[in-house]
Amino acid sequence: MSYSQGEGDQCVEISALSQAIRIRDSKRKHGPQLAVGAPAWEAFVAYAPAAAR
Repeated sequence: MSYSQGEGDQCVEISALSQAIRIRDSKRKHGPQLAVGAPAWEAFVAYAPAAAR
């Protein structure tokens, strides 16, 4: 899954694997990646909408 905001200059790609959720800048495919476990990802997804207010 990929998401970009506004005019597309801030792109995030998310990949769900069996052991982790991986997050990276979709424009830097060989750049750094962040991997988190499913419980951490679920907590982030629940927190993010409230934090954006």
